[in-house]
Amino acid sequence: MRSLRIRLFAILLLATGLIWLGAVAWIYLGSKREVEQVLDNRLQEAARMVGSLVGSVGSDAPDGTPRTIPAPTAYERQLSCQIWSLDGRMVARSSGAPERRLTDAPAGFSEREVDGETWRVFTFEDAEKGVRVMVGDRLGLRERLVADLIMGFVMPALLVVPLLGMLIWVSLGRGLRPLRRMARNLARRDADDMSVIDAGRAPTEVRPLADALNGLFLKVEAARRHEREVTAFAAHELRTPLAGLKTQAQVAMAATDPDVVKAALRQILAAVDRTTRLVRQLLDAARLDAAGETPLLAEVDVGLLVAETVDGMRTPAGVHSVIDPGLRGYTMRADPECLRLAVRNLHENAVQHMGAGTVEWRACPGGEGVMVRDEGPGIPAEELPYVMTRFFRGRHKSATGSGLGLAIAEMASRRSGLSLRLRNRADGPGLEAKILRA
Repeated sequence: MRSLRIRLFAILLLATGLIWLGAVAWIYLGSKREVEQVLDNRLQEAARMVGSLVGSVGSDAPDGTPRTIPAPTAYERQLSCQIWSLDGRMVARSSGAPERRLTDAPAGFSEREVDGETWRVFTFEDAEKGVRVMVGDRLGLRERLVADLIMGFVMPALLVVPLLGMLIWVSLGRGLRPLRRMARNLARRDADDMSVIDAGRAPTEVRPLADALNGLFLKVEAARRHEREVTAFAAHELRTPLAGLKTQAQVAMAATDPDVVKAALRQILAAVDRTTRLVRQLLDAARLDAAGETPLLAEVDVGLLVAETVDGMRTPAGVHSVIDPGLRGYTMRADPECLRLAVRNLHENAVQHMGAGTVEWRACPGGEGVMVRDEGPGIPAEELPYVMTRFFRGRHKSATGSGLGLAIAEMASRRSGLSLRLRNRADGPGLEAKILRA
């Protein structure tokens, strides 16, 4: 059942039916109890009334047979009466009463099966007159009375059920109208229309759906804007080195001086390195953005990972990479590939901003993580909150940088369940970057 309207209709109709059946059962039990009480009171009144008339009826007929007590027709169909002497002789009976004794109880209420029918009998004993009056009615008659009462309640209900169902169906249609209106509005939209849905007039139950869709639209719009920014930045950044490559290649082809050719080739190599680094960083950022699977966390030997990563990178002349021996055997729980990506970008960032000096890797005090320290110019305090934003290039930007290194390091650390903290060194110029346990 995929239709919300049909599902709600079935639920409401079923709930209404169950409530109605419960009401019928309640009325049936209450009516049965009330009817039995009323009929029992009637038996008592009838027995006492007949007992008060026994003196005028007499004891026996002249031939010794029991007298027949006349009764109104309507009353006769419901009640039967027998009058017995205390010595066990039937004195009289009503015209509808059975010939067998209605009950053996000396007084009060009792039930007995007579001629295949169960009777409810009230016995009234008058010791002064020497008689015992028995008045009873059939239990089947009582059940029919209650059944007739219930049928009088159920039959109109059965006639009302189709009308009730129609009203429920129409009401559900009107109640679900805001959803259909929202669906029509969304269907008429263009693919580029990410404007929010106006949920001001929507019912309370529909607003969470509208809010969720608005949140999704904002996320999609942000992702598309980010994609456009990345594409525009990549096109801009790649245009410069590619143009330089072409220019230097033309210089090398036209020059006859070997020194000029060598200088042009060196510029070509520098442009290729810059372009390669930019493309690699763009691919790394795109891979981290697209990563949807849960990272595979494991105990990683940080000293070994740092050594392998640093040894695989080209270090400019005048820059020294130092790995503290205390980092050997130091482990952290992280995703190995993400941690390697963070280490490579942090090391590359330190090297790019340092003309000469030392880049040192060591364990953080207290075993809270790993840190890298350089001897570059550091980051101005007002720029520290923004340097991990993509494509942000501050006052001390390098000629070959693209503003992605620290952003990729932060993304890789976060995906690996770690955090990246940056601060300027307190013991001299330079930056200190820490990859900390969560």
